[in-house]
Amino acid sequence: MASKRPLLIPSPRTPSTLEYPSLPTFADLLKPVPEDLNSVSTMDSNNNPIENQQNSEHPFHSSSRGSISSLQSRNSGSGNSIREVPIKFGSKGAESDGLGLSQKEINDEDARLIYINDPAKTNERFEFSGNSIRTAKYSFITFLPRNLFEQFHRVAYIYFLVIAILNQLPQLAVFGRGASVLPLAFVLSVTAIKDAYEDYRRHRADRIENNRLAWVLADNQFQQKKWKDIRVGEVIKIASNETLPCDLVLLSTSDSTGVAYVQTINLDGESNLKTRYAKQETLSKVPEKDKISGVIKCEKPNRNIYGFMANMEVDGKRVSLGPTNIILRGCELKNTGWAIGVAVYAGRETKAMLNNSGAPSKRSRLENQMNRETIILSMFLVILCTIVSVCAAVWLKRFADYLTIIQFYHKKDYSETPVEDYNYYGWGLEIFFTFLMSVIVFQIMIPISLYISMELVRVGQAYFMIRDARMYDESSNSRFQCRALNINEDLGQIRYVFSDKTGTLTENKMEFQCASIWGTDYSSGKSSSQDNQVGCSSQDNGTVLRPKVVVRTDPELQRLLRSEKETEKGKNIHNFFLALAACNTIVPLTKDTSDPSVKLIDYQGESPDEQALVYAAATYGFMLIERTSGHIIIDVQGHIQRYDVLGLHEFDSDRKRMSVILGCPDQTVKLFVKGADTSMFNVIDKSLNLDVINATESHLYKYSSTGLRTLVIGMRELSDSEFQIWQSAYEHATTALYGRAGLLRKVAYSVESNLSILGASAIEDKLQLGVPEAIEALRVAGIKVWVLTGDKQETAISIGYSSKLLTSKMKQIIINNNSMESCRRSLEDAKNLCKKFQTTSSITQNGEGSSGTTRTPIALIIDGTSLVYILDSELEEPLFELACECSVVLCCRVAPLQKAGIVALVKNRTDDMTLAIGDGANDVSMIQMADVGIGISGQEGRQAVMASDFAMGQFRFLVTLLLVHGHWNYQRMAYMILYNFYRNAVFVLVLFWYTLFTCFTLTTAVTEWSSMLYSVIYTSLPTIVVAILDKDLSRRTLLRYPPLYGAGQREEKYNLTLFWITMLDTLWQSIAAFFIPLLAYWKSTIDISSLGDLWTLAVVILVNLHLAMDVIRWTWITHATIWGSIVATFLAVMVIDAIPSLFGYWAIFNAAGTAAFWLCLLVIIVAALLPRFAVKFCFEYFRPSDIQIAREAEKFGDVTQLGGAEIELNQMQESTQQVAR
Repeated sequence: MASKRPLLIPSPRTPSTLEYPSLPTFADLLKPVPEDLNSVSTMDSNNNPIENQQNSEHPFHSSSRGSISSLQSRNSGSGNSIREVPIKFGSKGAESDGLGLSQKEINDEDARLIYINDPAKTNERFEFSGNSIRTAKYSFITFLPRNLFEQFHRVAYIYFLVIAILNQLPQLAVFGRGASVLPLAFVLSVTAIKDAYEDYRRHRADRIENNRLAWVLADNQFQQKKWKDIRVGEVIKIASNETLPCDLVLLSTSDSTGVAYVQTINLDGESNLKTRYAKQETLSKVPEKDKISGVIKCEKPNRNIYGFMANMEVDGKRVSLGPTNIILRGCELKNTGWAIGVAVYAGRETKAMLNNSGAPSKRSRLENQMNRETIILSMFLVILCTIVSVCAAVWLKRFADYLTIIQFYHKKDYSETPVEDYNYYGWGLEIFFTFLMSVIVFQIMIPISLYISMELVRVGQAYFMIRDARMYDESSNSRFQCRALNINEDLGQIRYVFSDKTGTLTENKMEFQCASIWGTDYSSGKSSSQDNQVGCSSQDNGTVLRPKVVVRTDPELQRLLRSEKETEKGKNIHNFFLALAACNTIVPLTKDTSDPSVKLIDYQGESPDEQALVYAAATYGFMLIERTSGHIIIDVQGHIQRYDVLGLHEFDSDRKRMSVILGCPDQTVKLFVKGADTSMFNVIDKSLNLDVINATESHLYKYSSTGLRTLVIGMRELSDSEFQIWQSAYEHATTALYGRAGLLRKVAYSVESNLSILGASAIEDKLQLGVPEAIEALRVAGIKVWVLTGDKQETAISIGYSSKLLTSKMKQIIINNNSMESCRRSLEDAKNLCKKFQTTSSITQNGEGSSGTTRTPIALIIDGTSLVYILDSELEEPLFELACECSVVLCCRVAPLQKAGIVALVKNRTDDMTLAIGDGANDVSMIQMADVGIGISGQEGRQAVMASDFAMGQFRFLVTLLLVHGHWNYQRMAYMILYNFYRNAVFVLVLFWYTLFTCFTLTTAVTEWSSMLYSVIYTSLPTIVVAILDKDLSRRTLLRYPPLYGAGQREEKYNLTLFWITMLDTLWQSIAAFFIPLLAYWKSTIDISSLGDLWTLAVVILVNLHLAMDVIRWTWITHATIWGSIVATFLAVMVIDAIPSLFGYWAIFNAAGTAAFWLCLLVIIVAALLPRFAVKFCFEYFRPSDIQIAREAEKFGDVTQLGGAEIELNQMQESTQQVAR
């Protein structure tokens, strides 16, 4: 889980100089720890390398949302002169010498100057981008050339364009010039119309956005101005609930302390409020009365929405600006009357627009494999053309002396008097032209309609996936989203699933469960939440305040809080809950209820963990009531107390903890710290209360083993001298213009030491509904599920058992190392252990008298520290070999880039399809690395969704998506591709056979219009409808027998063998379709046009009946399209033959009037399809596939009634389980 919160809260003691650190981003993670910082951090005795780069799923870990944005920013060429470094998945690669923006000096080349309230001077030297935005791709002028350029990226389109151009040459004109262009023009037009409509919608949205109104300061008063006319440097006023038109640096707000609350749901999908602050130097200025002037020096536009570095000179004083001083375009102002700011980035230079990009384009495996068959068909086409050319060459040589008198050969034109010569170019050129003419005649061997058919089928498949009620999440009111239409069929071939844990397998809705305080475990007794209502309310001016969520409490702990306030144990309990209430960035908001005298406090925060802890503190009587920029108010056991926030050190991925320094009502200064146990025990004074420390460690292990998320709480009281030293260093760090983040980290390291332990908290993140059943179904389906999490190993293992990822029968191999050599030894030992388990299993089975080998299921558990040394090293291959021997791989304490590295480990070494699923920004790199990426619409924003190919609300929907829709999509698309190859090839071969009987002159009996309409109109619609609607098995059967999913993994419906079998069938059907009419009308007086119409109708009926033989689920739409296409073909042929100006006038009417015509059609159909029917019957009867067995079970009843079929299904399931292991 990743969390992001508002940053440092200004201290009232240093109102004019305070500054806040930026959130750690990948740029921060990619840099080495400064030398001066290393001297401070030596207190960490277990200097773990993963600590320096890990962004794990901990409640207070920094967000990798900033990481991804920073990474994009550095690669976007946005002007930041930061040396690019290669991305590596191990921490060594990650900790290169790249500098983060927060540590880089803003020099003149990398800065832009904004003169406050002086847009003319701001834009005098450089004309900055206006605020008009454009998300549309095309303009009226550029649409046609740009759209055609994009479409012709498909090589097949270039091929058909060349064919159409060749047909325009008089020497090569086989078809009419208009008819030859029609198929390509139709496909291009359909795509262009779709693109034009989509772009029109973008233009309309842009126009609405650009014409919105905002209040802009002009002539000492705020006037309304269209968004598109706003310029950098102008002062803008935003009212509550309004959306920001551009990126603004806050100058003042309606709050006296300069706080503004914003909602970034339009930016990253998060609905929780964030706090932003205005500087004290500009807070008191009234724009309508006081002249606001100054200059802001900031970094050039970049994509990092969680980082900002600038300084501001105002009234002769320079102050620094950070990410908490800027509000980005698209954010909404909430719970704040108004806010005034100066525009620093506008239009396309705003961070929101720079991040306005979709998921990376991916191509499906079937489409890539289709290229192989396309090349084969292209070679076959060349062979056919070569045969025709060679035969034509031989024929020309043999009859060279008779060319002038042979009728129909174009050397002499006898239609005119006197007789004239045709353009005869000689033997060599005639052969060359014959080859090119052959290419034109046989062009549809490469099915141009297949591409647009695939697009339409994918749209139809996506429609039914989106409308599937079984993938609708009621809790979030979200439907399934199909964000990448071109990889639907890949869902049916997945072999590996890489899953995040927090928010993906779990709900990411945290609930406080228990605590260990001062060595005592308070996890035994629980009172009901109703019993706590009275004890957790507060009186404020006659109004009763109650927390929105009340957690269950421990009765003993409540008794101690009430009766033992003055004892040492009571004081530690008091400090523990005070730390929970104060050490956070939660914003309390009051909400009305049906009772006017009662209000609910809703704690808004970016971390569900923090919300759970604050609600727990409120339930125990420590209710956070108010938070401002300099203080917090807490109701402590019925007494309202104010605590001054003297400083707050945000969580960062190096320290893995956060701390707050409070000025308490008793005039003491206390430091409260909470964080991960791995980092906290390094800064706790072990010479104090060793028994308490040992007991807390024991309780932590107990909590983790039951799947709870833990935090350690510590504190110490600062003396006056310690506080003065810290305050001086803190002020220096927060006002530093350069290296601010590093200095703040150093100050935090220095003060967070010699802590006294208070205890530990335990929060439950419950499994989502149906997760154990989903994982078991995926495992039975032959899909390996790997979990990659940033949580502790004990927590991850516990969740593994509860989710059925781990079972009691599995042998566990755990690798936790901190050096490359130890990792190498562990991998070798683990591989030997796997062989030992395998040998033991074989011996045990043979001793029991059974045959075969049953593999002992093995689970590999490895931590991020070990992966530091394994990834990007020679140890990757041994890890991959070991992982392949394991049924389950569980990676703990891993960073975002390590997640992507694990996916790459499998993806780069195997042809198996990979799928990654996650809900947070720290899962983005993993999602984009996998063949298929799925985002969960959860509690951590929408960055995972925005980067994904598909999105859904719950992990359990993955079963329906893969086992049902994935199976259907793969089966349909695979069949459609092969069918399109067959459909076009059979027509081409009929034309080829005819060429052999016409002196290789490439004249054709089929009219040019029928030839062009064949693959576009005559036969295209049925295959599209079948590919969208047909179902080889029902949903119930697919879910009941997950091993049926293996058909896609084994590529049963699309492979090279099946392609060649299809081509052999095509060859036979073309022979039957051509030679039966030829023999029937041999030596007759039938005209060639009538025979051509017979061949056309025979092939159309043949391919449609071929399709009908394979349809499983008939619907009225399927009937209408298949039989309707045959009827439409008859009508089209009659219309074409009824046009006097076209060749073959009235031919169909003459031919269809004889019985021989209809008899030929019947014989062709029987002869062509009989071998296919016989082979299909034999295979399904004697060697049925798993799918055919299941289909018979659906047809005749329950599988258990089928005897042998049941046995085969069981064997299939066992074999699939062995593959999964």
